[in-house]
Amino acid sequence: MTAPLPQIGPYALTGRVLAAPMAGVTDLPFRRLCRRFGAALAAGEMMSADPRLWDSRKSRLRRVHEDEPEPRTVQIAGSDPRQMAEAARRNVEAGAQIIDLNMGCPAKKVCNRAAGSALLRDESLVEAILRAVVEELRGDRVPVTLKRRTGWSAQQRNGVTIARIAEDAGIAALAVHGRTRECRFAGAVEYATIAAIKSTVRIPVFANGDIDGVASARRVLAQTGADGVMIGRAALGRPWIFREIDAALREEEPCANAAQSAPATLAAGELRDTMLTHLRELYAFYGDEAGVRIARKHIDWYCRERAGSAAFRQAVMAADSAERQFAMVEEHLSEDHTPVTLVAAA
Repeated sequence: MTAPLPQIGPYALTGRVLAAPMAGVTDLPFRRLCRRFGAALAAGEMMSADPRLWDSRKSRLRRVHEDEPEPRTVQIAGSDPRQMAEAARRNVEAGAQIIDLNMGCPAKKVCNRAAGSALLRDESLVEAILRAVVEELRGDRVPVTLKRRTGWSAQQRNGVTIARIAEDAGIAALAVHGRTRECRFAGAVEYATIAAIKSTVRIPVFANGDIDGVASARRVLAQTGADGVMIGRAALGRPWIFREIDAALREEEPCANAAQSAPATLAAGELRDTMLTHLRELYAFYGDEAGVRIARKHIDWYCRERAGSAAFRQAVMAADSAERQFAMVEEHLSEDHTPVTLVAAA
């Protein structure tokens, strides 16, 4: 690739591979992990713009940015322009450096509040929200980005129109999931609309949807002309995917430095060290009780493709203390010196 690395407002990104915001996943420990493995940006979990929810424990934790690499990105969701602007301001005061607006979530509980991807049905409301948030943060030079889908349905695929509205409103970058809300996460991703969006606007565009390795990242970039890719579900239990894809894309740069390339495998013990570090950070962030509960899904994701791990995965789910859970993971991996082969870069 020969194009300059993307820039979002005043922030020059260090690569083309971003971590997608995911509810229940992209908390501070996971974001720090993704950044350590090469994600150029990692947005936090979606936060409601409803002020009645701002001071819940969940919302307070989502505003914590201690030791988080810059630029720090927070995603907000809602349907009222004034509320969205106020929520954006509150998060900037808490340390957010980029505000991302959610118009892509297909969940019923979000769409039933006319938020998330439901907003794509009302282009005038989309414009009002974008302008309100951009204007609120303009004086602080805080860039606003937009994560969205290609439309509400196949009959209302208005991705290009929304992209024009966004650029005119001052949005600094777009991330586009190549499905409509109607599709949710099923069926083939449709990249033609992303290509049309990229050819229409001058701001950075990041392609999202079913990108699970080097081959798919290369293919999607070739098909869409996007400035980068955004990885979501493929990073669950596999945060090194950012390093893997970033290294492959750097190898295609004319001035790529061989020293920047990632190894083709995880070094012996690196999986163990990654898991144990992640567990420690979860316990420290949430406390032992909640940390154990939240860690279970991550342990399952890390181990689901490991041969012979079924019995361990079942047993570790019953661990009811941080000490016991940590010890079980450490013991399970202590004698494993086999490097983990990454997905082929073909």
